Amino acid sequence: MDAAQVAAAQAEKILAAPHSAARRHQARARAMGRFIEPESWLDVDTGHGHFPAAAKQVHPYTAFDGLDRTERVEAGREAGRVEEAHRGLLADLAPKLAGRYDALSMFHYLERSADPRIELIAARTVLRPGGHLMIEVPVPESRYARLLGKGWIRPEPHHRIPLTALRRELESLGYTVVATDRREPHIPLDLTAGLAVTLGRIRAAARLATPLLAAAALADRLLAPVVSRTRFSNAYRIIARRNPDA
Repeated sequence: MDAAQVAAAQAEKILAAPHSAARRHQARARAMGRFIEPESWLDVDTGHGHFPAAAKQVHPYTAFDGLDRTERVEAGREAGRVEEAHRGLLADLAPKLAGRYDALSMFHYLERSADPRIELIAARTVLRPGGHLMIEVPVPESRYARLLGKGWIRPEPHHRIPLTALRRELESLGYTVVATDRREPHIPLDLTAGLAVTLGRIRAAARLATPLLAAAALADRLLAPVVSRTRFSNAYRIIARRNPDA
């Protein structure tokens, strides 16, 4: 395994720490709970269903389903993390799921989709009138994005979506934006990700990867409360309600 592979593997391990992910997922669930106590919730691009499993602790009476293009969602169902597993693309499955859900989430999915507008239309189809959509995407104008360039986000997103543009698009499609947030969605990973890219370019860096990346991850976590309040914040959240006449 070369330096790039070691650095990438170590960074992924550090950034995917279960306790950190669970706290982030539960914070998302609480944010939605300020507007609705859902009976049914669809998590798009759910993977193995870790978000629904954590959110269930916040909303114990909500039925959480997952949608993913891979077999991971079926493994999530077998593990009991989601009740129903929908395998495929949201736009393709939307007609048969029309009006089934009063909450839908897309976390760092929209920016990697082929056509964000089609995804938003599909979400509107799946949501009941008055249902709520929660989206999190990277902040394209983040100061970290400027400093780290292509090393900021891996894999590189297809679309860079400013908050104002996404808000305008949602409103044009029959949603009402009820909340935006650039503090809580910040994910403390920028220094770790940037260092991983740098180490990957240095052949002799493999043996240094673990301690250096661990130090960077600690710095990311310690700085997060301050960074999230500044233009270095790397993600934002929008919660929008589907208008009854949409």
